[in-house]
Amino acid sequence: MSRIILVPGNGNDSVETSMWYPSVINALVQVKNPATQHPLFPGGSVLRTFPDSFDAHEHIWIQFMEDEIEIGEKDVVIGHSSGAAAILRYIETRKVKGVVLVSAYHSDLGDVMERESGYFNRPWDWDAISRNTNWITQFSSPSDHLVPIAEQREVASRISGVDYIELPDRGHFIRDRDFPELVANVTDKMTSE
Repeated sequence: MSRIILVPGNGNDSVETSMWYPSVINALVQVKNPATQHPLFPGGSVLRTFPDSFDAHEHIWIQFMEDEIEIGEKDVVIGHSSGAAAILRYIETRKVKGVVLVSAYHSDLGDVMERESGYFNRPWDWDAISRNTNWITQFSSPSDHLVPIAEQREVASRISGVDYIELPDRGHFIRDRDFPELVANVTDKMTSE
């Protein structure tokens, strides 16, 4: 059964109550397919704080996603910031139903902590990333103060068939309590299959 799963950005030890995360997850688990009236995500949701929440080391997060959360082929995964990097690495070698990237990046951005996280020490397999999911949506904002818009656009240019959406004045998507554009996008993707 499909689940909606959120992979948060690093530096967050209260994911369950942070930013737009709970409102998006709660909204999506309540959406029903208009044709069948069945929930879009009958398997429910995963919204929880990750181990190593401040440094987000790849080897810890990927193992957690695989062994604890057990992300699989029927799941839709939302990755925010370093969570977007984590899910991109995850789907290089594993299949999921759909992916939403928010403030995604592909380099360490010149930051020592990002460099040491492990995600950016080798080339990305963009073909595998594109192949291992039915769809990918990417949300970006030109006013993002942490991830330059050129970096986010570069990620979009590498993913085949990405649904790329730029929203003005949203920054790094950390001030929002709701994210209706994301809810609408996932709902549309899930009901048009």
